[in-house]
Amino acid sequence: MSKLLYLVHRLPYPPNKGDKVRSYHLLKHLAGRHRVFLGTFIDDPEDEVHVDAVREYCADMHITRINPKVARLMSLSGLARNSALTLPYYHSASLQTWVDRILREEQIDAAVVFSSVMAQFVQGVPQLRKLVDFVDVDSAKWAQYAANHRWPMSWLYRREGERLLAFERSVASQADRCFFVTDLEADLFRRLAPECADKVEAVCNGVDADFFSPQHEFPSPFGPDELPLVFTGAMDYWPNIDAVVWFAAEVLPILQKNWPRLRFYIVGRSPAPAVLELGGSQIVVTGTVPDVRPYLRHAAVVVAPLRLARGVQNKVLEAMAMGLPVVASKECAVAVDAVAGVDFLAAGTVREYVGAIESLLSAPARGESLGAAARERVLARYSWEANLSPMDHHLHR
Repeated sequence: MSKLLYLVHRLPYPPNKGDKVRSYHLLKHLAGRHRVFLGTFIDDPEDEVHVDAVREYCADMHITRINPKVARLMSLSGLARNSALTLPYYHSASLQTWVDRILREEQIDAAVVFSSVMAQFVQGVPQLRKLVDFVDVDSAKWAQYAANHRWPMSWLYRREGERLLAFERSVASQADRCFFVTDLEADLFRRLAPECADKVEAVCNGVDADFFSPQHEFPSPFGPDELPLVFTGAMDYWPNIDAVVWFAAEVLPILQKNWPRLRFYIVGRSPAPAVLELGGSQIVVTGTVPDVRPYLRHAAVVVAPLRLARGVQNKVLEAMAMGLPVVASKECAVAVDAVAGVDFLAAGTVREYVGAIESLLSAPARGESLGAAARERVLARYSWEANLSPMDHHLHR
């Protein structure tokens, strides 16, 4: 059994948001085959209660606590260093000391790095075998943000994209293998870092189809006369904020003219002020919920109107796994290995969203057919075990 150093930028549990879903299942996969030494951060006090659950998977672990407000201030030192601001945000002397000790005292066979920023803790160890799960091309995300904001934030985001890309290329040059969540992300990085193209491959996300299953029964969280549209996701994440604010302003008012019983449920942790302001008689902002499945199970339609989407959206896979009709943005749709119009509906303009959602509300049988096909697609394509297994080959080399 090999010894692996696993570095993750956020405690990989509970699997209640996109990056934590993937990092948790990767931890579970690795721990079933190797002794895992985990170095990670906690940036949410609510995660403290889950430390023991993570510890069960680990031979040893080290956790550094982050105060996001303090870390944001510390990240500004990147301006003076001419580096990406993300790097000092996740700087930790205590974690570096722990990593150095583990590498010195344990015969570590390889490091698995989740999120490029965590590679800074092993950059000075050239002899160490490194597998880096970039997940998405984060530098491209910052470039997208720049295009959607005014100065000075547009300048800051553009700078972050440029500096972070330089760091990503450096990380990839030292890595033995680089993974991205979709072929599209992998191809994008090959174009941005052609010198590393032969090290890059896609390892797709999965979904726990036993947990997210239509076979589970839950009491409905909705009123008896409501026709619920549901969006799920971490609501302090800017692409999610942008999605629900846009949908609430542009699409929902048109739908409610013909469907007065329609209510839009925004289900997810840490809603930003812009999201909280949406709450009212026609929009419900739940905040953190113990389980999103009751909201999915009893939804009339699940929507994912993200205009900025990188990689596979777990929210889409989870709804599909539960046999729900999903209307997703075209930006989300391109990353899902499924057939638009058969397994889900895709939309881009206001008119397309209204038409797609109304077609499902007016013909529930079509929604049931779409949901059944979605479930079958997830079972056939999105097993975590099958999708993560390509990493094993590179660990055993």
